[in-house]
Amino acid sequence: QVQLVESGGGSAQSGGSLRLSCVASGETYTIYCMGWFRQVLGKEREAIARIFSDGSTSYSDSVKGRFTISQDKVKDTLYLQMNSLNPEDAASYYCAADPYNWCTSDTYEYKYWGQGTQVAVSS
Repeated sequence: QVQLVESGGGSAQSGGSLRLSCVASGETYTIYCMGWFRQVLGKEREAIARIFSDGSTSYSDSVKGRFTISQDKVKDTLYLQMNSLNPEDAASYYCAADPYNWCTSDTYEYKYWGQGTQVAVSS
């Protein structure tokens, strides 16, 4: 089993930056890829960034060029650097881990989830 804990959420001004962290514990050696998802009230949770076992990454069009996903495997920590924030980025952000090596953008294919961290962006 794997446990995930996010941190780093908070408030930022439009154009500002935040960095989210996600610490994994437990059987982290079973993880093939990880991702960041976000969800706003009344909408579906969406994948915004993924990092695969070979270190390659994938981003949604809405965040590409502004957000960067990275990981420190020694510390079992996943990061999301968010730059050029805008009000549309306000959401609950979740990290997720996939032990199946499917590494898709579908939420149901990720076995482990964090509790979420809130991000607010003011104009």
